[in-house]
Amino acid sequence: MSKFITRIFVVEDNEFFATMIKQKLELNEQCEVSLFHSGDDFRRQLHENPDMVVLDYNLPNANGIELLKEIKNFNNQIKTILISGQERIEVVLEAFENGAEEYIKKDENALALLSLKVEKHTGEVNLRKEVDTLRDQIIDRHRYDKIIGESAEILKVLRLIQKVEKTNMLALITGESGTGKELVASAIHYNSTRKNKPFVCVNVAAIPEDLIESELFGHERGAFTGADSKRIGKFEEAHEGTIFLDEIGEMDINLQTKLLRVLQESKITRLGSNREIPLNVRVIAATNKNLAQRVKDGKMREDLYYRLQGFLIHLPPLRERGNDILLLAKSMLRQFCESNRIQVKSFSPEALKDMMKHPWSGNVRELKAFIERAVLMSDGEVIQEEDLIFSQDI
Repeated sequence: MSKFITRIFVVEDNEFFATMIKQKLELNEQCEVSLFHSGDDFRRQLHENPDMVVLDYNLPNANGIELLKEIKNFNNQIKTILISGQERIEVVLEAFENGAEEYIKKDENALALLSLKVEKHTGEVNLRKEVDTLRDQIIDRHRYDKIIGESAEILKVLRLIQKVEKTNMLALITGESGTGKELVASAIHYNSTRKNKPFVCVNVAAIPEDLIESELFGHERGAFTGADSKRIGKFEEAHEGTIFLDEIGEMDINLQTKLLRVLQESKITRLGSNREIPLNVRVIAATNKNLAQRVKDGKMREDLYYRLQGFLIHLPPLRERGNDILLLAKSMLRQFCESNRIQVKSFSPEALKDMMKHPWSGNVRELKAFIERAVLMSDGEVIQEEDLIFSQDI
């Protein structure tokens, strides 16, 4: 017997027929059936991400084809079965063209045929869940508990982290601003053999151009005006640990030559000194820029570009992570409420639906600010649609 429960949403405005479907399908103890009698009722709960949806073609507020498109846009792995009294071939073709797995005519055989089709697709759903479970078992998930998400894109990121963390290979993390690149760098370091050594973060873009060389490599007393004492640079601070160079694409091209030498020779020279200092440092870099384009524009050395291509990890934007948006939102909501001693709140279905539709151009960073704002705007225990204030897209 399968250990998985198949969650099925039935969208049918005829309450008697809907109840018959529920009773028939739940003869299989592995099927859990929820009924919806209008398109709007169903839309409010789509964020729950069912395994399968049985759709009537004619519904209040919508037809089955419209809902079918919405389902496939939300998650194209959801199995869909369209039921209709329509026999016109163009309706059947339209259903399959928009991703329906099955089309069943409403007649005296509909329930029996539906049961057979559901049993067939339940097997496929369970197989996919089995594969996903095995994949999650291969990924020791508790070691990455700060990286929240269950999407295929995030599982891919975790597998890449797992591959590179035990090595000393240079890793380059790419992705839009706010996707969590420092979080990934931290996960690599704290699951590596260097985890008890320093993890030093440097935002290259935030340091003035005339100070960055001293910041990275240190200086001797008197090396320049204002250098009243010796200073240890970030690379030396990270000795035997990891240095994370965020926004590496913003580094001045003249300094890139020195960085390339450090990467190749594992030695640094402080400003104002001729003495080379050997270092044992793991380097992780990150960028939200197209580095290949910066090479073409003359803003990045080609040899440094290829040196940075050691091990690539690309972080997907939040808008491509599906249900991860809701997982992150609920986690951030709980953390913010607890840290500010506010009674933990929840989101209304309408609020969750609006959050799933927002493009999140600022990614996880934007979501965090949005959640904190929503908590403060809400006067009750449930955050409603009217409490949401979305950022304006740039």
